[in-house]
Order: sequence, then structure tokens, then C-alpha cells
Amino acid sequence: MVDEVKYADAKYALGSYQHTRRMVLAVLVVVLFAALLFGQSLFPPETLVHETIEMVGVLLIFLGVVGRLWSTLYIGGRKSSEVVSGGPYSITRNPLYVFSSVAAAGVGAQIGSITATIGFAVLCAAAFYIVILREEKFLKEALGAPFKAYMARVPRFFPRLSLYHEGDTGSFKPRLLLTTLLDGLVFLVALPAFELIDGAQQSGILPVLFRLP
Repeated sequence: MVDEVKYADAKYALGSYQHTRRMVLAVLVVVLFAALLFGQSLFPPETLVHETIEMVGVLLIFLGVVGRLWSTLYIGGRKSSEVVSGGPYSITRNPLYVFSSVAAAGVGAQIGSITATIGFAVLCAAAFYIVILREEKFLKEALGAPFKAYMARVPRFFPRLSLYHEGDTGSFKPRLLLTTLLDGLVFLVALPAFELIDGAQQSGILPVLFRLP
């Protein structure tokens, strides 16, 4: 009975962290959108450099969304009950955050700026860092020695590809995949949103207050 109560408490605690993660993601994207309403790339629209950065950004957004779905296939709601160390979790302890940062870089790239591309990724990773530390503290207490051994073997954030192995995906949970997909739509919204912003800037509806290389 005591173990069941502990597990329920652990599941609730981890759920609150995951809610915080989604809130951080949503707030971060909204703030960055707002900041770039009045920003523009130094590279003029329709130039090769500008268009190339945008296209790379589109690829990064889709890579981030697909990577988040891939990660969810493996974690499958098991994060609070066992150490998941296969697939993306074999090369980084936080693949959801890694792929979110990749997608954030793609969002920044939609204004055709290298600085915004890198800046969005760095800001996203920095915002998640506190969430990662909180999760690690919880998981060390909940999972004990196996998780500590996993921490010692697998890097916290930057993937180490040489460690990759398939592992077990556990039971398939469509609901979790749907939730992750809906979270990822925040990034996909960047594609039409920045087109609208660019059009408004070109027509003079929105003023351009700063330019980024």
C-alpha cells in the first residue's frame, strides 16, 4: 500500500514537471514571436542567403517535431517508473528538450537570420535547463541507483551518437503521441506566422525596429 501511495505521488510530481515543460515551451515561443514582430534579417527577402536560412529552418522544425514523437514512443509514460535508456534516450537523457531546441532554431530561422536561428536554440535550451535539473532531482529519488548509473553513462543534453542502441519502446500509448504532436504544432505555427509578419513589415503595417545578421 505504501509503495502504491509513493508511486501515485511520484506520478503526480512528474506530471507537474511535464506541465511546467509545456508551459515553458508555449511562453518561450510566444515571447520570441512578440520580440520578432519588429525585427528583420539583414539579408533582404528573396536573396539566396535569406531563402536558404528559411529552408534550413523548415527542415529543423520538422526534424524537431519528428524527434519529439520518436522520443515519446520510447518514454511512453514510463519516466516515473523505470529508467528508459533505448533509442534517443541512449544518446541523451533529455531528447525531448534537445529536439525542442532544434525546432526552436528552425523557428528563429524563419526570419532569415543566422543570429536568430542560434539565439532561439540557446534560449530554448536555457529555459529548459531548470526543468531538467528539477526532473533529475526527482528521478534520482524515485528510481535510485539505476538512474544514477544512467546519468553517469549518458550525457544530460548534447547527444553522444556512439552510445546509440534500440532498446525497448514499451507499450504504445496513442494519447501521449497525440499530446506530443499537439505540443509540436506550436513550432509549425511559425511557418505561416512569419510569412504574415514579413508581409506586414514589407507593407509598412509593422515597423522594423532592429535587424539581425
